Amino acid sequence: MLAAHACKDHWGLVELYTRASDLAVEQDAECFFLTYAYVFALQTGHPNQIDLKARLKHYGRE
Repeated sequence: MLAAHACKDHWGLVELYTRASDLAVEQDAECFFLTYAYVFALQTGHPNQIDLKARLKHYGRE
C-alpha cells in the first residue's frame, strides 16, 4: 500500500483498500478502508465505485 501511494497508483489503491476492508475484523476498520477505496475510486472513475458506495451505505456511512 505504501508503494502504491508513493508512485500515485490510485487505481491500485482502490484494490488494496478494498482488500484491506474485506480482511478487517471490526466494522469501524472495514469502513475506514472502504472510505479510502471509495475516494480513490471516485477520483479515477474506477468501476467499483458503485459497489463501494453501496457497502458504505449499508453501514450508514455514505
